[in-house]
Amino acid sequence: MTHPPVLSIRDLTVGYRLGGTAQPAVHDVGFDLGRGQVLALVGESGSGKTTTGHAILGLLPDNGEVLAGRIEFHGQDLTTLGPKAWREIRGGSMALIPQDPTISLDPVRRVGHQVEDVLRLHSDLDDDERRERVHELFDMVGFTDVERLHRQYPHELSGGMRQRVLIAAAVAGNPDLIIADEPTSGLDATVQKQVLDLIDDLRTSSATSVVLITHDLGVAADRSDLIAVMRHGRIVEFGSTDEVIAAPQHAYTRHLLDSVPRKAISTRGVRQSASHDEPDVAIEVADLAKVFGDMPAVDGISFQVRRGQTFALVGESGSGKSTTARVITGVTPATSGRVDVLGTDITALSARAYRALRRDIQVVYQNPYSSFDPRFTVFDVVEEPLRSFQSTALLPGARRRRRQQSVDRVAAALESAALPADFANRHPRELSGGQRQRVAIARALVVEPEIVVLDEPTSALDVSVAAQILELLQRLQSERGLTYVFISHDLAVVSAISDHVAVMQKGRIVEQGPTDAVFADPREPYTVALLDAIAGRDLALGAS
Repeated sequence: MTHPPVLSIRDLTVGYRLGGTAQPAVHDVGFDLGRGQVLALVGESGSGKTTTGHAILGLLPDNGEVLAGRIEFHGQDLTTLGPKAWREIRGGSMALIPQDPTISLDPVRRVGHQVEDVLRLHSDLDDDERRERVHELFDMVGFTDVERLHRQYPHELSGGMRQRVLIAAAVAGNPDLIIADEPTSGLDATVQKQVLDLIDDLRTSSATSVVLITHDLGVAADRSDLIAVMRHGRIVEFGSTDEVIAAPQHAYTRHLLDSVPRKAISTRGVRQSASHDEPDVAIEVADLAKVFGDMPAVDGISFQVRRGQTFALVGESGSGKSTTARVITGVTPATSGRVDVLGTDITALSARAYRALRRDIQVVYQNPYSSFDPRFTVFDVVEEPLRSFQSTALLPGARRRRRQQSVDRVAAALESAALPADFANRHPRELSGGQRQRVAIARALVVEPEIVVLDEPTSALDVSVAAQILELLQRLQSERGLTYVFISHDLAVVSAISDHVAVMQKGRIVEQGPTDAVFADPREPYTVALLDAIAGRDLALGAS
C-alpha cells in the first residue's frame, strides 16, 4: 500500500513586498515528499531555497507572503492556517533545525530550559517528566554529562554542541517533518558528519521526513533520496539523488557539479615533480610553541613552506592552525621556537622591525567584510596597505604623484582580482560575498607581497563562487610565483589546491607531507577520520 505524501507542494509562488508591491522570489515550486524521505533543496545564495523552507514552516518575514499555490502537510493546506493553528503544528509535528546555532539559542537562558520550552508547549508532561525527557533527548543526540549540560549556557558550548542542542529541541515534539536549513554550515568536517549522522539516525528510527536546505552538493549527494535544484526562485531539476548526480539534465546542475573541488595535478606541479631542485624555503617553522595562560595552543610544531607552492594547515576548530598563522604574520608573538620568514627570524624582531617585513606577507581572511571599515569605498579598502607603508612627510607635488601611483596600483590590483575598475567607487555592503573576497585578495596583492596567508578564504562561499576564488588564486600564483599558506578545515578544497599539507590536532602536527601522498595513504587515524568525513567524498576526491 502506498502512503500519501507527508508534504505536497503545488505551484508555490512566494513574494516580498517592496514599496507596497509584492515581488516574487519563488516561482511555481512543486514536489512531493514521502514518509521517511530526505529531499535536498540545492542552490546558491538567492536561489529561493530558504524562502521555500520558511514558507513551509509559516516563518516568512512580515513583508513576505504566499502569492499562489498550496502547501499540504498530511493533506492540510498550511497556507490557510491562522496563528493559533501554527503554534500547535510548528515545534510539534513540524520542526526547524536552523542554520546558525549562535543566534538561535537565547544567550541568557540555560540550554536545558530552552529545550523544555518545546515540551511545555507540545506535551502534558509535568516539571519532573519534562526534565527527564530533556535528559533523554540530550543522550539521544550524543551528550554524556546530560545533567551538567542542562545547566550550561550557549556560550559554554562549541558550535557542534549548540547544533546538537537545536536538534534535540527540534525532535522533542516527535515531528513528522523537519526542515533543516543549512544545519552544518560553518562546522568542521568531522562535526558536520556527526550532525548529519544524527539526523539520519533520527530519520531512520522514527521515519521522519526531512527537507535539507544546502548549497553543498556533497552533502546532498551523501544524505538525500531526492534532489531539487533551485535557481532564480525556480526548480530547474528534480529527481532521485543517484540519477541527478550521475546524469544531470540541466546546465546549471552540471555547473554546480563541476564546481565541486577536485584534485587536479597542475602543469606547475608536474614541473616541480620532474625537477630534482626543490624551490627555496620561504617560511621555516622550528619547534614553535604558543601558550595562552597555561593552555598550549601550539605545541612544538615544525614545517617548511617552499617558494611558489601552497602549504595547507588543516584540522578542526581549536587545532592551532589559525594561531600558527597569527604567529607567522607577526600578529601574535611566539612563546618559544623559531619562525624564519624570507630568511629572517621574526621571533627575534621587535614590532617596529617586523613592520618592514609585513609588506612581503599579507593575509586574506575568512570573512573579509568584518575587516573592512564600513565607511570606506572599495578604493579605500584596497589602498589601505599602501597608505600603511608610505611616509606622510611629502611635499605637495610628491603627494600628487603618490596619489596617482595609488590610483594606478589599486586599479591593477582590482584587475588582477577580476573586478571591474568601477568597483573602486562602491562600498563593500553593495557587493556579494564572492566580490568582497575578491576585494580582500586585491587588498593583499596591492603591495606585491611574496607570501599570502589565506585563512579559510572559501568556507563562507557558495560552491560555484568558491570554485571561482580557487581558480583565481591558482592563476595569480602561476603568474606571480606567490607562496600560499592555506588554512582550512575543508579537505576537499585542500586536496584541490595544495602541494603539501600538515594535519594539526590539539596544537600538534600529527602528519605532514605532499598532499597527494598524505591523502592517498594517510598514516594517522585522525587524518583517516578527517578524510572519511568529507561530504561527497567520491565527488571531491574523484573516486570512481
